[in-house]
Amino acid sequence: MAEQHPKVIKKEVGRLKKMPNLKDYKFARKEFSYDVHKDEIEFFVDGKMNAAYVAVDRHLKTPLKKRVALHIIDEGSTKHPTFEDIAMLSNRFANVLAKQGVKKGDRVFIFLPRIEELYVSFLGILKTGAIASTLFAAFGPDALFDRLNDSGAKIVVTDLTLKERVDKVRGRLPELQKVIVTGDYVPEEGELSYNQEMWSASKDFEIVHMEPEDRAYMLYTSGTTGRPKGVVHTHYDIIHQHLTTKWILDLQPDDIYWCTADPGWVTGIAYGILGPFSNGITSIVDARRFSAEKWYKVINDYKVTVWYTAPTAIRMMMKEGADIARKYDLSSLRHLASVGEPLNPEAIWWGLEHIGLAFHDNWWQTETGGILIANYPCMDVKVGSMGKPFPGITAGIVDDRGNEVPVKTEGNLAIRPGWPSMMVEIWNNKEKYDSYFKGGWYISGDRAWMDEDGYFWFVGRADDVIKTAGHRVGPFEVESALVEHPAVAEAGVIGKPDDMYGEIIKAFISLKKGHKPSDDLKADIKNFIKTKLAGHAYPKEIEFRDTLPKTRSGKIMRRVLKAQELGLPIGDLSTMED
Repeated sequence: MAEQHPKVIKKEVGRLKKMPNLKDYKFARKEFSYDVHKDEIEFFVDGKMNAAYVAVDRHLKTPLKKRVALHIIDEGSTKHPTFEDIAMLSNRFANVLAKQGVKKGDRVFIFLPRIEELYVSFLGILKTGAIASTLFAAFGPDALFDRLNDSGAKIVVTDLTLKERVDKVRGRLPELQKVIVTGDYVPEEGELSYNQEMWSASKDFEIVHMEPEDRAYMLYTSGTTGRPKGVVHTHYDIIHQHLTTKWILDLQPDDIYWCTADPGWVTGIAYGILGPFSNGITSIVDARRFSAEKWYKVINDYKVTVWYTAPTAIRMMMKEGADIARKYDLSSLRHLASVGEPLNPEAIWWGLEHIGLAFHDNWWQTETGGILIANYPCMDVKVGSMGKPFPGITAGIVDDRGNEVPVKTEGNLAIRPGWPSMMVEIWNNKEKYDSYFKGGWYISGDRAWMDEDGYFWFVGRADDVIKTAGHRVGPFEVESALVEHPAVAEAGVIGKPDDMYGEIIKAFISLKKGHKPSDDLKADIKNFIKTKLAGHAYPKEIEFRDTLPKTRSGKIMRRVLKAQELGLPIGDLSTMED
């Protein structure tokens, strides 16, 4: 069946209802300079800036101030704040923080579901000059502690449903001064009521003027070893996010845009808040549990025009069948995009067949702060390809010494440093930050190759970070939680290919004496992990073993476990213990 499909989808295929913002990729790439586009965002008269002002407050001088910024959909309720509403509310929150002594460089964390307060507090933090960080609402106490402790967070914003997890670790966080709780709540010692404080705060705030390179937000991403690392970004990120939102996602003034990513993930920050807000676009936020029917109904009811989602979500919708899609009018859609993991061809064909549009894949990372390689509305799509670099980006395929390799040769996907949204540090870990750069390149950690037309093709991770349902999960983090279970002696975790989730987490476990393998024990271990880490970070499969393969220094050899699981060559075992 797949062989009947063309390998290239011409740009005119689908409902191309209007001329795209980026009309000529080759010309844009030849003539591009970020400086030329500085007037699309707004600097203060002193030459400084603030990403929150660029995203929202500058629109108050235009008719955009009355435009709905967010349609927030939750079970049984909706909210529709305008850009003016968001600006005033985030000013109030900035005043709440200033009253608590929050200043430039302080870290303020947001641990909330997708409610209005999340978006308001994120922008309010930026207005004070503090560094904002968002946390997945699915995080358990251990995941919270690692991030809050490493960052030295001063304040956490949470709600009643999540506060209990913060309470469990708060006693071990000496730098955490206050917990701000949303909703109807009477605060206890060391806490503040969001509602009470916002009610008494002024709607006027003098936004702190920041240098473009000043820190704005940080996000923690897991690696293969060690604790999660804090990736730090600047206020100037927003120029790249603004332009890629405009040229790659093709957002135009009358669009209704839906980015399905949670703001706990970098996509939810760059393309759920800063990019679309900067372009003055109305966005959808659906805080409910996933359901294909609910999603189709959102597109139908709100007349969504541009939809940015993840391959896992697309596969889940495919699994529920096309009959559900046919019940709804999806004709408002004009552009589809996907990110989070490589987009399989079947998802692209499914989009063409059942929506009339192809999903456009793109590639970037938490560390890059914005889309770097993409398939554009103005270009043909080579099915399975990541696309071509954004006009301001120089990408290459290099060997382990940083030397470029020939066309069609697999190597390390690398980017020339210096684009505006590139991370500027790993919090408290200069050695880790420096390790990303070699031979004049940023080394992404992904393996890829480039074809003769300049399209890039993803191969896989150079390390063994697990990408499940669009989330990066570090094996070390899961293994550390597993061995806290009273029955578990050792644990090794791998990513196992899966049609629905891209990869699932599989754990290999050796038990302590006195414990025997059983299905009940597997279920108990899974439930235990769900209380410790994010919901997506628990092992869907568990295999008990008497012993696990280890190096002579005691490090579990995950690559051996993965090779055994998938029937692949095991490779060099010279460092393996006898």
